[in-house]
Parts: sequence; structure tokens; C-alpha cells
Amino acid sequence: MKLEGIRVIDLSRFLPGPMLTQFMADHGAEVIKIESVDEGEPTRAVGEMRDGVSVFFANSSRGKKSLALDLKQPAGLEALMRLIEVSDVVIEAFRPGVAGRIGVGYQQISARAPHIVYASISAFGQSGPYRDLATHDLAIEAMAGVLSLNRGRDGEPAIPGLPAADMLASMVTLSGVMMALLRRKETGRGDFIDMAMADCLLAAIPNNLDTAMAGRRQPNVPEARSLGGNALYAIYATKDGDWIALGGQEMKFAVNLLTMLGRPDLIDICKLPPGKGQHPVRDFLTETFRTKTKSEWVAYFKGRDIPFAPVQTLPEMLEDAHFRQRGAVITDERGWDHIGNPIRFTDEPGHTRFDAPALGQHSAAILRELHYSEGEIAKLQEDGTIKEATQEDISRHTGSDKTIPIGGAA
Repeated sequence: MKLEGIRVIDLSRFLPGPMLTQFMADHGAEVIKIESVDEGEPTRAVGEMRDGVSVFFANSSRGKKSLALDLKQPAGLEALMRLIEVSDVVIEAFRPGVAGRIGVGYQQISARAPHIVYASISAFGQSGPYRDLATHDLAIEAMAGVLSLNRGRDGEPAIPGLPAADMLASMVTLSGVMMALLRRKETGRGDFIDMAMADCLLAAIPNNLDTAMAGRRQPNVPEARSLGGNALYAIYATKDGDWIALGGQEMKFAVNLLTMLGRPDLIDICKLPPGKGQHPVRDFLTETFRTKTKSEWVAYFKGRDIPFAPVQTLPEMLEDAHFRQRGAVITDERGWDHIGNPIRFTDEPGHTRFDAPALGQHSAAILRELHYSEGEIAKLQEDGTIKEATQEDISRHTGSDKTIPIGGAA
């Protein structure tokens, strides 16, 4: 696998860092999750559970090892430093300044391990007036202007279903880590990556910044090209109160759709700029799509060259044959669904391992690799510096020894 031989120390929590490191684990990296000795990763206790294991945690921490350490104790911090000295990447997502205060900032780590690629993920970055603000995805989207584009039919900002700041930061940071590892092969030195979630959001909306950059005008969201102003790039209600979506603005699709629906006279209107000029087409499509149910429209459009899609619920998506066949959704031997890894190679494909670690499951084993004696390990356990998982907890987190190639099906 592409990342075999790379060891990653994951100090992050919640979503951006853990998803990044899970993608790396799926492609062969050894990812060691550093958790507190009390409750560990917060997502262990978030949302619905399956046999005492949260779906959130299982879908963001599979294939990793868990080392439960008390970093407030000098012995715990020293154990982490020894581990970092024989590692390649460190990922942290503390608020700016916190990592340095607890002794794991880049300057402290690079002094002992100059080869380390160190990535800090934060809301607004390590500099600037917003540096120290406490916040999560929704507020970051608000400050970055993205939430102002996400409006419901009532015109009010709506909470997005996608944690865009978290996930964009995760993927862009992964790109930065790979660049730094590639460069390290030439220089022998690591680097520091200052990744701001808000910066990632700004970089992701070039298609919606035209009015703001050209004239400091906020887009008129219902009339904007990619936000509902184009009749062929919009969401429509169906007869049964469900929804379908059209997702193509090219004229060839206007010709195909309106000819098929018996209104070729409306084709030229689709050449007009998005907005009020296209309302006759929108009005026609609104009326037309209300004449059939969602499932009837799915059957009607099958095999036609129209960018049409039913608005699927999450349970419908999980059963969709396409996502199953590609391995975007996979099921382990326990019957638990998992999110697949979207990064797929023809040569050396990654492998999905379904086990998520119990808190402290690998603590003693990792310390043995660092040449701690059994007596030293026992003392660290007695002092509360490390924690080991119980066998019962390990059993709950273990799916099977089976792994599957990324892009396959279990």
C-alpha cells in the first residue's frame, strides 16, 4: 500500500484530523491515536451506538491504534516524545497555542525530531485577529460567508447537512502532508503546516465569488447561477411531496429535457442569464414535476441523457446499488455499515480494516516497542499515566480480521 512504513501520531479529535488520519490508515500508514486516559476521543460517546460503539467513532477511527496517555504528567509527555522521534507525521487540532503550552508544539517537537511533518488544524489559523476564537464548523462557515449562500426557500440561512469546514480542512491538510513528505525525501527535514478551516472554505467557492469580488455585492441567492437561478440546476417537488434535482446547465441538456417534455419553445429561454428571465422554464418544470411521484420520475428518466437525480434520504443512499458496488458503502461481518475510502489506486490499492480501537488498546504494546520494560509499564499504569483497555471493551470494538481492498465490497 502507498503509505506502508509511515507512522502518524494523531493528537486531534472530532472530525477534521481523525478523518485525515483514517484515510492514511486505509492506505497502509500506522496511525496511533493519542487519547486522554479518562474518556478519550469525544466521538466515542456521540450519536447512535452499535454494541456500545458509536457509529461516528467507527467511521472516523477504524484501522488505528489507541495509546491512552496523561500528557499532564512528565512521564506521559516523555513517552509521547519518544514515540514521535520514531514517527513521520504529527496531526493536532488544538486551539492555537495549546499544543505549545502542553509541550507538544512544533518548536518543541522539531527540536527532538526535525524530520517530522507537523500539521495544525484550527478554525482560523495560527495568526490573525480571529486566531483565538473558540468555534466549530457552523460558526466558521458563518464567518467565511459560506452560510450566507446556504438559504432555504424561506430565504433564511439553514444549517448545512455537510460539515464543509471540517471536511475541506481534512482533505486539504492531507494534500499538504503528502507534499511535505514528498519534499522531505530530498531535504530530510519536515515542515509545519498551518491549516485554517476558514481558509479552506474560501478556496472552495471560486464559482460563487464573482459578484462579491467584482463589485462587493452579495449574490442574490435565489437568482444566482449555481444557487437556484438556473432552471436546469434546481430542486423540484414531486406529486408525493418528495423531491428531485436537475444538475446540468449546458444547453444540450436543455434541448434534451424540454424536447422530451414537449416544450421545445422554451429552449431559447435557457440561453438567458440565470434569474428572472428563466422563470417561465422554472414555472413549467415546477408544474410538470408535480404530476408524477419521485419513483415515477426515476423510471421516466432512466437511460435518458439528462442530469436528473432523486433526492435520496441517507437510508436510501446506504442501500443504493451504485454506492455498494463501488465500495463507497461497505458492510462488515457484524452487519455494520461503514463509509468507504474515496481514494482508489489501481496499483497497490488500500485496504479497509473494520476494527476501531478500544481506549488504550495498544498502550502497553507501543511502549514495549519504545523499549520500556514491563516494570516501567506497570508503574505508568499504576500512576495513571497510561490506560489499557479491558478485553471486554476490545471485543466490542473488534469486527473481524478480514480486510477488503478499497473500492471493493465486503
